[in-house]
Amino acid sequence: MRHPHDVDLPLVVNRGAGISLVVQVADGVRRAIESGALRGGDVLPSTRTLAERVGVSRGTVVAAFDQLHGEGWLVADQGATRVDPGLADHPVPGRATRPTSTSSAGSGRRVGASVADLRPGQPDVSGIVDPTWRAAWRQAAAGAGTQHPPQGSAALRAALAEHVRVARGTAGDPDAVVVPAGVREGLQLVLTTLSRRAGRPLRVVVEDPGYPALRRVVAALGHEVRPVPVDGDGLSVEILDDEPGADVVLVTPGHQYPLGGAMPVARRPALLAWAREHDVVVVEDDYDGELRFTGEPVPALAALDRRGGGAGVVVTLGSFAKVLAPGIGVGHALVPDGLRPDVLALRGDLGSPVPATVQDALAHYLDAGALRRRTGRMRRRYRARRDLAATALADLPTARLRPMDGGLHGVVELVGADRAREREVVDAAHRTGVLVAGMGDYWADPDPDLVDPGDALPRHGLVLGLGSPDLERGLRRLRPILADPGAPGTTEGLP
Repeated sequence: MRHPHDVDLPLVVNRGAGISLVVQVADGVRRAIESGALRGGDVLPSTRTLAERVGVSRGTVVAAFDQLHGEGWLVADQGATRVDPGLADHPVPGRATRPTSTSSAGSGRRVGASVADLRPGQPDVSGIVDPTWRAAWRQAAAGAGTQHPPQGSAALRAALAEHVRVARGTAGDPDAVVVPAGVREGLQLVLTTLSRRAGRPLRVVVEDPGYPALRRVVAALGHEVRPVPVDGDGLSVEILDDEPGADVVLVTPGHQYPLGGAMPVARRPALLAWAREHDVVVVEDDYDGELRFTGEPVPALAALDRRGGGAGVVVTLGSFAKVLAPGIGVGHALVPDGLRPDVLALRGDLGSPVPATVQDALAHYLDAGALRRRTGRMRRRYRARRDLAATALADLPTARLRPMDGGLHGVVELVGADRAREREVVDAAHRTGVLVAGMGDYWADPDPDLVDPGDALPRHGLVLGLGSPDLERGLRRLRPILADPGAPGTTEGLP
């Protein structure tokens, strides 16, 4: 019987070619995978169906599939034959990466397929779909066809204002809220507004190390990126005095990314005073601000900005990508009075990128108090996963997990390592099926020759996401690689 999602696989055999039909069928499937016509996870037709299409015996197709199973191209899954999903880990257009068929002693496990994706930025999305979630979307769907103003729906802006008041200590005015499609889209909106005001590209100060995606947004819009080093407590105002002519400072004060430090209370008014003195806009990326599991969440920088009186200088950007799921594509921007008319004018020209149904569903979800409850659950869950990582990677002479007060990632410092060693560890982890990110990618310039010997911050290491359901298994595979600087990576003896 045809599987409802199988792929129409065009195979042609030549009985006069002098080549076994089994070999021809197997080669045809391999070519389809290498060309991208078949992708990791695709379901193949049943052996009976494919035999009928090609005009060969079913035994020929069975023998070809058995060969491809043995080579690691295909897997049996849920009553169907699929292209190995691990091949999706190497998405090179027009070419699939052939898996390596390597067996450990008696394990029979193939190296190359992903066992655990521990790259950061991928939250645990389990448990989102509950009765409250379903009800919110049903209510939103009942109003399909509704249009909202470009700033965002009034109901969602009111719910967001209440959310930031309760969760982030910021007295939110619904009129100050703009609904972007996440932090990056919100940053684009703010930078474009400021650039139109200035009539020129902007000079944007960013943290180093920092979130590479936001640096890329700044550069993609044609603005000048000015990386400034941070310390264990984040950005220091003293270093900003060396950045004359800055227009924007982009900071993550609640949870510096990726190192995890929170900007101390004493630094915050100094940053705001410096910004007012130099006519600079501070863009606060409220990354992981709610996922703090040591002590209470630190209030957003905008809370202090509003209490200071006078014209506000802080734009706060946040999203629900980490607490809910990245695919929701909704964020919030708190825009100070002096900047708001220009932001709203640009938003009116561009229109809203967030569908009305999505806005309505999120408004219902927030009004039901479901987000607060889920945030509490995720805070406890990530704290447990952080403890799991600390235990799994304890007592390693060549690596140490940095302390972290919150968030859904951890930083593993490679003691005494350089960029080459970091790449070796990342590659070795990938060969065992554990996907990780290198710390060097978060620095504007990871060149070890430029490191101040007195700098206590790690330049090289790993950034691990804690959201994977395979975290424990991935950590077990990662530990021997971290324990032995010369280890090439192996799966032997590891489940």
